[in-house]
Amino acid sequence: MNSTKAASRYAKALLELAIEQGNLEKVSADMAYMHKVCSEEKEFVILLNSPIIKSDKKISIFNSLFGDFDRLSSMFIDLIAKNRREYMLGDIAASFDAQLKAHKGIVPVTLISAKPLNAKTKDMIMEKISASVKGKLEVNEEIDESLIGGFIVRMDDKQIDASIATQFKNLKQRLTR
Repeated sequence: MNSTKAASRYAKALLELAIEQGNLEKVSADMAYMHKVCSEEKEFVILLNSPIIKSDKKISIFNSLFGDFDRLSSMFIDLIAKNRREYMLGDIAASFDAQLKAHKGIVPVTLISAKPLNAKTKDMIMEKISASVKGKLEVNEEIDESLIGGFIVRMDDKQIDASIATQFKNLKQRLTR
Protein backbone atom coordinates (compact mmCIF):
# COMPACT_ATOMS: atom_id res chain seq x y z
CA MET A 1 0.00 0.00 0.00
CA ASN A 2 2.81 2.42 0.83
CA SER A 3 4.49 1.81 -2.52
CA THR A 4 1.20 2.62 -4.26
CA LYS A 5 0.91 5.89 -2.35
CA ALA A 6 4.52 6.74 -3.12
CA ALA A 7 4.02 5.84 -6.79
CA SER A 8 1.00 8.13 -6.87
CA ARG A 9 3.02 10.99 -5.36
CA TYR A 10 5.86 10.52 -7.85
CA ALA A 11 3.36 10.39 -10.73
CA LYS A 12 1.65 13.55 -9.50
CA ALA A 13 4.97 15.39 -9.30
CA LEU A 14 5.91 14.28 -12.83
CA LEU A 15 2.48 15.29 -14.16
CA GLU A 16 2.74 18.74 -12.60
CA LEU A 17 6.26 19.23 -13.99
CA ALA A 18 5.19 18.10 -17.46
CA ILE A 19 2.24 20.52 -17.42
CA GLU A 20 4.48 23.33 -16.17
CA GLN A 21 7.11 22.69 -18.84
CA GLY A 22 4.55 22.24 -21.62
CA ASN A 23 5.66 18.77 -22.73
CA LEU A 24 2.76 16.76 -21.35
CA GLU A 25 2.11 14.79 -24.54
CA LYS A 26 5.69 13.55 -24.87
CA VAL A 27 6.01 12.63 -21.18
CA SER A 28 2.61 10.93 -21.39
CA ALA A 29 3.80 8.83 -24.34
CA ASP A 30 7.00 7.98 -22.43
CA MET A 31 5.06 6.82 -19.37
CA ALA A 32 2.64 4.82 -21.52
CA TYR A 33 5.62 3.05 -23.10
CA MET A 34 7.18 2.48 -19.67
CA HIS A 35 3.93 0.94 -18.42
CA LYS A 36 3.76 -1.31 -21.48
CA VAL A 37 7.35 -2.48 -21.00
CA CYS A 38 6.82 -3.13 -17.28
CA SER A 39 3.67 -5.15 -17.89
CA GLU A 40 4.93 -7.16 -20.88
CA GLU A 41 8.64 -7.76 -20.27
CA LYS A 42 9.30 -10.06 -17.31
CA GLU A 43 13.09 -9.70 -17.68
CA PHE A 44 12.80 -5.93 -17.33
CA VAL A 45 10.78 -6.30 -14.13
CA ILE A 46 13.42 -8.69 -12.79
CA LEU A 47 16.05 -6.03 -13.53
CA LEU A 48 13.97 -3.38 -11.73
CA ASN A 49 13.56 -5.57 -8.66
CA SER A 50 17.15 -6.81 -8.51
CA PRO A 51 19.03 -5.61 -5.41
CA ILE A 52 22.28 -6.95 -6.85
CA ILE A 53 22.49 -4.57 -9.80
CA LYS A 54 23.70 -1.14 -8.69
CA SER A 55 21.79 2.04 -9.45
CA ASP A 56 24.43 3.46 -11.79
CA LYS A 57 24.35 0.27 -13.89
CA LYS A 58 20.53 0.39 -14.01
CA ILE A 59 20.64 4.05 -15.04
CA SER A 60 22.99 3.25 -17.93
CA ILE A 61 20.66 0.43 -19.00
CA PHE A 62 17.65 2.77 -18.80
CA ASN A 63 19.49 5.40 -20.85
CA SER A 64 20.27 2.87 -23.57
CA LEU A 65 16.73 1.43 -23.59
CA PHE A 66 14.88 4.73 -23.31
CA GLY A 67 17.30 7.07 -25.05
CA ASP A 68 14.59 8.70 -27.14
CA PHE A 69 12.53 9.69 -24.08
CA ASP A 70 11.90 13.34 -23.33
CA ARG A 71 14.57 15.00 -21.18
CA LEU A 72 12.15 15.37 -18.26
CA SER A 73 11.20 11.67 -18.42
CA SER A 74 14.85 10.62 -18.53
CA MET A 75 15.80 12.85 -15.61
CA PHE A 76 12.82 11.55 -13.66
CA ILE A 77 13.78 7.91 -14.25
CA ASP A 78 17.37 8.71 -13.23
CA LEU A 79 16.12 10.31 -10.01
CA ILE A 80 13.91 7.31 -9.23
CA ALA A 81 16.85 4.95 -9.77
CA LYS A 82 19.22 7.05 -7.66
CA ASN A 83 16.67 6.92 -4.83
CA ARG A 84 16.52 3.10 -5.23
CA ARG A 85 12.82 3.24 -6.17
CA GLU A 86 13.14 1.79 -9.69
CA TYR A 87 10.95 -1.18 -8.69
CA MET A 88 8.07 1.33 -8.63
CA LEU A 89 8.41 2.49 -12.25
CA GLY A 90 5.51 0.36 -13.51
CA ASP A 91 3.22 1.60 -10.73
CA ILE A 92 4.34 5.18 -11.29
CA ALA A 93 3.59 4.92 -15.02
CA ALA A 94 0.13 3.43 -14.34
CA SER A 95 -0.63 6.11 -11.76
CA PHE A 96 0.58 8.80 -14.16
CA ASP A 97 -1.90 7.56 -16.78
CA ALA A 98 -4.78 7.55 -14.30
CA GLN A 99 -3.93 11.06 -13.06
CA LEU A 100 -3.54 12.33 -16.63
CA LYS A 101 -7.02 11.03 -17.50
CA ALA A 102 -8.44 12.73 -14.41
CA HIS A 103 -6.65 15.95 -15.41
CA LYS A 104 -8.19 15.78 -18.88
CA GLY A 105 -11.65 14.92 -17.50
CA ILE A 106 -11.66 11.39 -18.92
CA VAL A 107 -13.53 8.73 -16.93
CA PRO A 108 -12.48 5.13 -17.68
CA VAL A 109 -15.42 2.70 -17.83
CA THR A 110 -15.25 -1.06 -18.32
CA LEU A 111 -18.31 -2.68 -19.89
CA ILE A 112 -18.35 -6.47 -19.50
CA SER A 113 -20.93 -8.59 -21.31
CA ALA A 114 -21.47 -12.25 -22.17
CA LYS A 115 -21.44 -11.49 -25.90
CA PRO A 116 -20.50 -8.40 -27.93
CA LEU A 117 -23.20 -5.77 -27.53
CA ASN A 118 -24.83 -4.14 -30.53
CA ALA A 119 -24.28 -0.40 -30.97
CA LYS A 120 -27.83 0.55 -29.91
CA THR A 121 -27.62 -1.34 -26.59
CA LYS A 122 -24.14 -0.06 -25.87
CA ASP A 123 -25.19 3.54 -26.61
CA MET A 124 -28.22 3.19 -24.34
CA ILE A 125 -26.06 1.92 -21.44
CA MET A 126 -23.45 4.64 -21.95
CA GLU A 127 -26.14 7.32 -22.16
CA LYS A 128 -27.48 6.30 -18.73
CA ILE A 129 -23.97 6.26 -17.25
CA SER A 130 -22.91 9.57 -18.78
CA ALA A 131 -25.92 11.25 -17.19
CA SER A 132 -24.46 10.55 -13.75
CA VAL A 133 -20.80 11.24 -14.60
CA LYS A 134 -18.97 14.47 -15.20
CA GLY A 135 -16.42 14.15 -18.00
CA LYS A 136 -15.84 12.15 -21.15
CA LEU A 137 -16.28 8.39 -20.93
CA GLU A 138 -13.48 6.12 -22.14
CA VAL A 139 -15.12 2.74 -22.69
CA ASN A 140 -13.22 -0.53 -22.57
CA GLU A 141 -15.33 -3.53 -23.58
CA GLU A 142 -14.66 -7.05 -22.32
CA ILE A 143 -16.37 -10.36 -22.99
CA ASP A 144 -17.03 -12.83 -20.14
CA GLU A 145 -19.24 -15.73 -21.20
CA SER A 146 -19.73 -16.81 -17.58
CA LEU A 147 -22.17 -13.90 -17.17
CA ILE A 148 -24.67 -15.88 -19.29
CA GLY A 149 -26.38 -12.62 -20.29
CA GLY A 150 -26.72 -9.01 -19.23
CA PHE A 151 -23.74 -6.82 -18.41
CA ILE A 152 -21.47 -5.40 -15.71
CA VAL A 153 -20.26 -1.79 -15.70
CA ARG A 154 -17.16 -0.88 -13.67
CA MET A 155 -16.16 2.72 -13.10
CA ASP A 156 -13.64 3.79 -10.47
CA ASP A 157 -14.62 1.84 -7.36
CA LYS A 158 -18.25 1.41 -8.42
CA GLN A 159 -19.86 -1.56 -10.13
CA ILE A 160 -23.29 -2.06 -11.65
CA ASP A 161 -24.01 -5.77 -12.03
CA ALA A 162 -26.98 -6.53 -14.28
CA SER A 163 -25.81 -9.98 -15.30
CA ILE A 164 -27.96 -13.09 -15.47
CA ALA A 165 -25.35 -15.07 -13.51
CA THR A 166 -25.64 -12.69 -10.54
CA GLN A 167 -29.44 -12.76 -10.71
CA PHE A 168 -29.33 -16.59 -10.62
CA LYS A 169 -26.93 -16.49 -7.68
CA ASN A 170 -29.18 -14.07 -5.76
CA LEU A 171 -32.26 -16.17 -6.52
CA LYS A 172 -30.50 -19.32 -5.31
CA GLN A 173 -29.52 -17.59 -2.06
CA ARG A 174 -33.11 -16.48 -1.44
CA LEU A 175 -34.51 -19.94 -2.14
CA THR A 176 -32.03 -21.77 0.10
CA ARG A 177 -32.61 -19.65 3.20
